[in-house]
Amino acid sequence: MNSPIPTAITHTAADGKGILITEPAMQQLSRLCLEQEEGKVLRVGVRSGGCSGMSYTMDFVTSSEIQKDDEIYEYSCKDGNSFRVICDPKSLLYIYGMQLDFSTDLIGGGFNFSNPNATQTCGCGSSFAV
Repeated sequence: MNSPIPTAITHTAADGKGILITEPAMQQLSRLCLEQEEGKVLRVGVRSGGCSGMSYTMDFVTSSEIQKDDEIYEYSCKDGNSFRVICDPKSLLYIYGMQLDFSTDLIGGGFNFSNPNATQTCGCGSSFAV
């Protein structure tokens, strides 16, 4: 008898949109956000390059770097902390529906991207093709 594979609990932004973030990734992002200076937001996007043609980017930037056409998503953690994730419209075309997970494994640990739009991914886990 097969037991069902448990699905990861994911979080969406307050508006129900944005990147799906698993509970382990939410906890890690919450910790990282607390370590940042006041007014920093997490920018997630893609750029050309990497093993498969495109690679994911994640970096904390100041609120003054938010562009007028950026999408802004607000995430609330169970511990009461909240943080904002911003994404430019061009990147959003490639990562819409993506799930962000976090692993503490010694090998292959860190943030992991699961992108339904990717037709090919690289073993490094941070590059993809569409």
